[in-house]
Amino acid sequence: MIPDYKQIYTDILEEKFPEKLTEAAIRHKLEALNSAFDILKFNQLIFGEPEYRVGFNNQRLRSYDEESILKILKYQKQCGLNNFQLGKQFKISRNTIAKWKTIFKV
Repeated sequence: MIPDYKQIYTDILEEKFPEKLTEAAIRHKLEALNSAFDILKFNQLIFGEPEYRVGFNNQRLRSYDEESILKILKYQKQCGLNNFQLGKQFKISRNTIAKWKTIFKV
């Protein structure tokens, strides 16, 4: 069962950032929350970059679906990033990225 990301983020925005609900870009992206990749981008849009300690602790609890992993690896290929650069951008271990490449034969 997949969580209802739209409802979760709507509740967060109503409670903490009601002014952001009036922005067309945020409302449009809110409708298109389907994968972990979309959630990562939406979090950055709403909350910005977390400070290092908070970001590190949150990273340990993340999980990615196959679609999101493939999008991240495709993004790496399109932008010509190495594992370290991609890992730094998405806060993912470069070893995890290498493991994903092996699993998905990319």
